[in-house]
Amino acid sequence: MAKQRQEMLFGIRATMEAIKSEKEIEKILIKTGLAGPLFQELFDLIREKGVEYQFVPVEKLNSLDQHNNQGVVALIVPIPYQEIEEIVPELFAQGKTPLLLLLDEITDVRNFGAIARSAECAGVHAIVIPFKNSAKITPDSIKTSAGALYNIPVCRVQNLKTLARYLKKEGIRIIAATEKAEKVYTEGDFTLATAIVMGSEDVGIEDALLRLADEQVKIPIVGSIQSLNVSVAASLMVYEAVRQRS
Repeated sequence: MAKQRQEMLFGIRATMEAIKSEKEIEKILIKTGLAGPLFQELFDLIREKGVEYQFVPVEKLNSLDQHNNQGVVALIVPIPYQEIEEIVPELFAQGKTPLLLLLDEITDVRNFGAIARSAECAGVHAIVIPFKNSAKITPDSIKTSAGALYNIPVCRVQNLKTLARYLKKEGIRIIAATEKAEKVYTEGDFTLATAIVMGSEDVGIEDALLRLADEQVKIPIVGSIQSLNVSVAASLMVYEAVRQRS
């Protein structure tokens, strides 16, 4: 696969306008020691909107742009996020049975990319991630996904619990993958409209989100290592849905 070219914006005002227009920004690189009223205005906006940023040496910025970058370079998300509230009604309108994947605080971009690859192959209609504490669409995640992130919608929401309530009202069942479950995942019912929730390997799914699930299922572990890599676990879950729907 060809290397993903990173789109960039240079300069303080251009970056401010990008933030105000809600352009998807992966990260803002700022020259170490940068100061001044205009920069302070930008920095206040960055913190207000919760945009990720990093202070870097001037050499790093100059390697990206030799011209007038004003000490600020914004790295733009290479693939735009979509709106789940637009996708769900469209799926039903097309007569499809939605299969969604909700990722709760999965922060490793390579795991995210691997999950997206399996999800796209399995025909998952959309992946949903929270704005905070989650891996994002980056060149690394695109590379790991083998380009699948170009083909599967990824949506971001403020709160997965609010989303789960919305999906349930829309007739989509929530199935949570958790070691706390009594039922094995092959006993879950994936034939109906379904949103599968996967949690991080270290803490799993948040309890409040777990309580919203219509079903809780587990992947049996018989070895001494007590958990699967989350991308492998997600693959098992989505392909169980494929098996049942076939």
